[in-house]
Amino acid sequence: TFAFLAVPMIQAQPYPSRTIQLVIPMPPGGFMDIIGRDLAEELKKILGTQIIVLNKPGASMTLGTDAVVRSKKDGYTIAYTNTSALVYSRVTNPETVPYDPVKDLEPLGFHLFFPQIIAVLNSSPWKNYSELIDYAKKNPGKLRVCTVGQGSLDHFNLEITQTLTGAQFTHVPVKGAATIITSLLGGHIEVTYTSFLVVIPDVESGKLRILLLSKKVPDLPNVPTLSELGYKQDLLSAWFAFFAPAGVPEEVKRVLVPAIEKAIKNPELKAKIEKLGCIVDYKSPAELKKLMIEDYERAVDIAVRIGLRK
Repeated sequence: TFAFLAVPMIQAQPYPSRTIQLVIPMPPGGFMDIIGRDLAEELKKILGTQIIVLNKPGASMTLGTDAVVRSKKDGYTIAYTNTSALVYSRVTNPETVPYDPVKDLEPLGFHLFFPQIIAVLNSSPWKNYSELIDYAKKNPGKLRVCTVGQGSLDHFNLEITQTLTGAQFTHVPVKGAATIITSLLGGHIEVTYTSFLVVIPDVESGKLRILLLSKKVPDLPNVPTLSELGYKQDLLSAWFAFFAPAGVPEEVKRVLVPAIEKAIKNPELKAKIEKLGCIVDYKSPAELKKLMIEDYERAVDIAVRIGLRK
C-alpha cells in the first residue's frame, strides 16, 4: 500500500524540485552577466533551489535567447535577456532572428532600464541640449554624431531627435563603445549618442558633458529628458528582463513571477545595481509584454522611414 501511495507523491513534487538554468546571452564578466549572477543568487535564496548561470553569447544576444525559446517548457530553463535580442535585431536583421519574442517567450518580469544619453566634450560651446539643437538647425549636417552602428538603439534615438526637432546631423557609425569615446575625445566627431554606462568615467573626470537622458538618473537631476523639454516622446532606452519559453505551466509562473519580483525589489541589490548607472524599475509580465511590443513598433516605424526596412 505504501509503495502505491508513494507514486503520485513523486509525480506531484512541487516546482522547483531541481536546478534551474539561467541563460545569459552575454559573455562572462560583462555588465549583464554580473547583474544576472547577482539576481541568480537572490533567486536561489527565495526559491530554495540551485540556479546555474549559463553564458551563451553571440549573434546580438539572439543565440542564447533562442536556446531558451527551444528549451523544454518546464520552467527549468529561463532567460535574462535584453532589447537587442527582443527588439532591435528583429527590426534591422529579421532574417537572423529565428523566433518571435511575443509568441515564443513568456514574460516573467521586467528588471531595469539602461539609460541612453547624448554627450559632448565639456569644452564644447553647447552647455545644454537646446543650444546644441539650435546650432544643428542653423548648420544642417555640420555636426557629426557617433553611434555604434546603423540600426542600433542609438541610431534610432538620433532619428527620433532629428524628426522631433528638425535638426540635421551627420551620422558616423563606429564599432564598439571604446571607439565612440576615442572619436569624441579626439575631436573626430562633435556629439555621441550612447549608453550612460559608457561615458560615466569621462563625465566624472570632467572631459564629457551629458546634455540629454532617455530616463531620469537620480545622480543627474539637472540633465533633462525630451519630455521634460516639452517634446511628445522620450528617447528609447535599453532594458533587461526575465523570460521563459512560451507554454510553461501555470504552476511554474505562479512560483517564478513573484520570486523574480521579490529578487528585483530587494533593497540592497537594487541599490547596488543602481550605483552602476541603471534604473531598477520592476514591471509585471503584462507590462513587460506591452513595452516590448511598443518599442518594436516604434523602431519598425523609424526603420521604414529611414530606409533600413521596406
